[in-house]
Amino acid sequence: MYDATGIGEGLLAPRSPDGTGRRHRVRRAVTPGPRRRDGWFWLLAGLALLGAVNAASMLLSPQRWYHEAPAAVPDFGPYNEHFVRDVGCAFLTVAVALGWAALRPAWRLPLVGTAAVFLVAHAVLHAYDTLRGYVAADHWWIDVPGVYAPAVLLVVLVLRLTRRPQQQPGETPG
Repeated sequence: MYDATGIGEGLLAPRSPDGTGRRHRVRRAVTPGPRRRDGWFWLLAGLALLGAVNAASMLLSPQRWYHEAPAAVPDFGPYNEHFVRDVGCAFLTVAVALGWAALRPAWRLPLVGTAAVFLVAHAVLHAYDTLRGYVAADHWWIDVPGVYAPAVLLVVLVLRLTRRPQQQPGETPG
């Protein structure tokens, strides 16, 4: 029996459908059965985990992250604890968006798209700084794994998500 509101399993409905007026337990209509974990789930969850580890490192130990990250961060300027933590908040936002996208297929395109906005803007800024000579040319290679590759990957994912039929938020997978 489903509640007309589609609210959670185990909640009490205001009236029973049999006309007795007694309250009864309703089953959740939003997610019937166990959730399926598709390839998108595992990819997005893995990316979210990597992003969360990076964000946690920036937020909890910013000086260590600044000096020990394999991205030669000191080349971009002097250490600023507050700035490292600000950027850590941005990476945490990306991780949350990707984790949410892993769990909610109907929201994948807007969430992955939002995460891509930051990562692409971050990559463009790194490219600009390298092109204008703010950092040495070896940063083209240094920044590939942590800056350029994640941005390109998310753009590819957004393009793939735009090509598949989208489930609307609130819809139950068929």
